[in-house]
Amino acid sequence: MVSLASNGPWFLAQLKPNSAAIAQAHLERQGIESFLPTEMHTRRRAGRFDTRRCPLFPGYLFVAFDPEKGLWRKINATRGIARLVSFGSVPRPVPSELIAQIAERCDAAHCLRAQQGFVEGDEVRVASGPLVDFIATIDSIDPDRRVWLLMDIMGAATRVAVPASELRAKDG
Repeated sequence: MVSLASNGPWFLAQLKPNSAAIAQAHLERQGIESFLPTEMHTRRRAGRFDTRRCPLFPGYLFVAFDPEKGLWRKINATRGIARLVSFGSVPRPVPSELIAQIAERCDAAHCLRAQQGFVEGDEVRVASGPLVDFIATIDSIDPDRRVWLLMDIMGAATRVAVPASELRAKDG
């Protein structure tokens, strides 16, 4: 589980394209805590499978600061940040319960951990590996957390073993 040190409110910052790392580095230099939850995502590129960490909310970053100190203008001017998400002229905080729930599902590197609690008969989506984005039904779960799936491959039901870490809920 991630421990986020800030006790202050969290806000949502919109990032400039491909600027998450730049924004986080500049915020850290200013002593402002940021939180960028990520997940492992596999894509097929040029006939190969490329697995990398991608933001859970592309284009956005959570930032913790005290709005009474007027730091939000400083954050808006930070390199890599387009603006703080605001309603009216003042940024609005994100519910701290939401940040806590997301952080609870992440590891120390802020990467989303695999969902636990699948049961036989659940429909799941394969999130990484060569079967990425396939929808399947869980046939059985071994004690070593290997999951046997039933997939429709070329019109035939095929039984395939996949690590539980590669599975996500069908809707997720």
